[in-house]
Amino acid sequence: MKNLLALAFAGICLIFASETRSAVEFLPGVPAGVEALSLMGASLISPAADAATIEKFEAAQEDYDRDPMAAENLIWLGRRTAYLGNYRSAIEIYTEGIAKHPGDARMYRHRGHRYISIRQFDRAIVDFEAAAGLIEGQENRIEPDGLPNAQNIPLTTTHGNIWYHLGLAYYLKQDWGNALRAFQNGYNLGGNDDNLVSTGHWIYMIYRRMGKPAEAAAALEDISPDMNIIENRSYHELCLLYKGEILIDDMMAANGDDPANAAVAYGLANWFYYNDDRVASDAMLASILAGSSWASFGFIAAEADRVNR
Repeated sequence: MKNLLALAFAGICLIFASETRSAVEFLPGVPAGVEALSLMGASLISPAADAATIEKFEAAQEDYDRDPMAAENLIWLGRRTAYLGNYRSAIEIYTEGIAKHPGDARMYRHRGHRYISIRQFDRAIVDFEAAAGLIEGQENRIEPDGLPNAQNIPLTTTHGNIWYHLGLAYYLKQDWGNALRAFQNGYNLGGNDDNLVSTGHWIYMIYRRMGKPAEAAAALEDISPDMNIIENRSYHELCLLYKGEILIDDMMAANGDDPANAAVAYGLANWFYYNDDRVASDAMLASILAGSSWASFGFIAAEADRVNR
C-alpha cells in the first residue's frame, strides 16, 4: 500500500513536472544569461567551467546520446550539467528523467537539489517529499560521487541525500519542525561518522533556532574529537565548537570564498547569533554574501537568514 501511495504521489509530481519545465525556462524577472536571482534579487551567474569538468560533461552527453532512456545516463548527464553551473538545464534533464522513470526516487532527489540551487525551495520540497515516499521499503544504496573526496570513498547514500536535502529545503524556509524531522531521519541512518557530523550540525542549529539549547546539546552526544572523518571536517569542527571543545578564535579564518568556507562561516554566524552577538553574526553573513560561492548551501542559508532577520 505504501508503495502504491508513493507511486500515486509520484504521478502527481509528474503532472507538476510538466508544468514546471516552462517555469524553469522562463522564471519571471530572470535576465538572459542569468541562472537565478538571489533571495535579495541579485543576478546569479555561473563562472566558466574548467576543461576537466567540460570533458566529463561531454562524456556524459555521449553516454546519453547512445541510450537516452537509461536512468543512469540521465542522472549523470544532469549531474555533469549542474557541475558546469547550468542548474536550470539540469532541472530540465531531471524533468525528462521523471517522465521516463516516474518511480525512480533519484530523479526527484537530484532535481530537488538543483531547485535549491536556483532558490525554488517549495518545488524542491515537493520533489524530496515525493522521493521520500518512493524509497519506503527500498534498500538504501551508496550514491556514487560526482566530485570524489581525497580518498575516493563514496560516503553518502540515496536515502541519506534525500533526507539531508529535504531538511535543508525546509531549513531555508525556516520551517524548523519539518527540517528537524528530515535531518533526524538522515541522522538515524547512521552509516559513517561523516554522516553523523553533517546531519548533527544542522540538527544542533535547528534546535538552537527553536530556542531549545538542552536538546541541541543532547544532539551532539555522539560527536567526539577522535571520529573518523574523511570529508566533512568543517562540520566536525563546527560540532566541536558547539560542544566547547574548539575555540571560536581557532575557526575565524573562515570566509565565503568557497563552499567549504561558506559552510564554516555560516556555522560561525549562527554561533554568534545564539550567543547574542548580532553585530558579529551580521558581519559574518555579509562576509559570506560578499564571496562567489552562490550555489553553496552556506551561501544560500546566509541569504535566507539575511532576508528573514
